[in-house]
Amino acid sequence: MEILRVENLTKVYGKGDTSVTALNHVSFTVDKGEFIAIIGPSGSGKSTLLHMLGGVDRPSSGKVFIDGTDIYKLNESKLAIFRRRQIGLIYQFYNLIPVLNVEENITLPLLLDDRNVKQDDLKELITTLGVGDRLEHLPNQLSGGQQQRVSIGRALVNNPAIVLADEPTGNLDSKNSEEIISLLKLYNQKYNQTLIIITHDEKIALQANRIISIEDGLIAKDEVIR
Repeated sequence: MEILRVENLTKVYGKGDTSVTALNHVSFTVDKGEFIAIIGPSGSGKSTLLHMLGGVDRPSSGKVFIDGTDIYKLNESKLAIFRRRQIGLIYQFYNLIPVLNVEENITLPLLLDDRNVKQDDLKELITTLGVGDRLEHLPNQLSGGQQQRVSIGRALVNNPAIVLADEPTGNLDSKNSEEIISLLKLYNQKYNQTLIIITHDEKIALQANRIISIEDGLIAKDEVIR
């Protein structure tokens, strides 16, 4: 079942002679439960693409459909709500709220919606992430690996349509990197969570089901590897 459709997605920065085309009529689809790695050299447009998929930055032209919703037809307030509920975002530098503890950071998307936290689901998530003994800790009291686990929890707490991860292991050592990717793969395989990761790490890319290579704002290769 198709969960994501991208049609002629284009992003141009600047105007006239100084304009730069970061994405150039990119199109592809993603089925529910796929694990996709997006790779490419620095400046190729892959982070721009992820921001377009995540509703973080509007494209110059083109469309993004997530679970049937044309997200850029939504106004800013409705897009913010949709993004919070249907898109899980994981960043290289965690982006946790420094004054909130671990449990508050994980449940923040629910609290912003004034929705009740399902304690059984939260307990299962926290147990799987391995942060049950850190719930009252603030982000600055955690290691990098622990902070990334919390950011994964925040991304997953709403059971989103897709999870987008931008270099999620880029700030971690090899041991923590392996653990974070194992966690993301677990949710992809056990819960059929659709996962799209941007990475420079070939070992991580080769663990995906499909690799999309971006070069100069274009899809250079789209290859199913398993």
